[in-house]
Amino acid sequence: MTSRVVLLCHAATRATRRAAFPADEPIETPPPPAPVRADTYLTAPEPSCRQTAAALGLSATVEDTLRDCDYGTWRGRTLDEVTAADPAGVTGWLTEPSATPHGGESTLDLIDRVGSWLDGLPDDHRKIVAVTHPAVVKAAVVHAILATPRSFWRIDVPPLSRTVLSGQSGRWTLRTPVG
Repeated sequence: MTSRVVLLCHAATRATRRAAFPADEPIETPPPPAPVRADTYLTAPEPSCRQTAAALGLSATVEDTLRDCDYGTWRGRTLDEVTAADPAGVTGWLTEPSATPHGGESTLDLIDRVGSWLDGLPDDHRKIVAVTHPAVVKAAVVHAILATPRSFWRIDVPPLSRTVLSGQSGRWTLRTPVG
């Protein structure tokens, strides 16, 4: 059977506006309530995701696996600040998916975590809406289309965007949104 997973990126935060590594901040402007039909609603545990789900009127269950990437010592700092302080670390992080110069989670570990979650979903023909982070959405896409981990950096996920995957464990298809 085929399931459908709609990954909904949380609303904009101060970090997204500043090009900073997230630090569990709240959303800046709640989205207007909108009907989003599904059998199951999930949300990452961070405030930005829980607030986005609530603003959309979704009664979502917290799913810890959908948490944001752990950026370690870079949390709350802008990319420019980190690049000025540690240019070699940033270059390594952007070019080597297993790198963790910040002491947190590597891109490769994030892709593995999110891919395991996707492949562990029941094959029961249900629709799941999950409110989560840009990095988690990117990791899901890389896993779903069997892209290389370096492809992670070639995916842009804006606030409130929807990414749709359909399929089942180990066989996912990226669907483009319908008008």
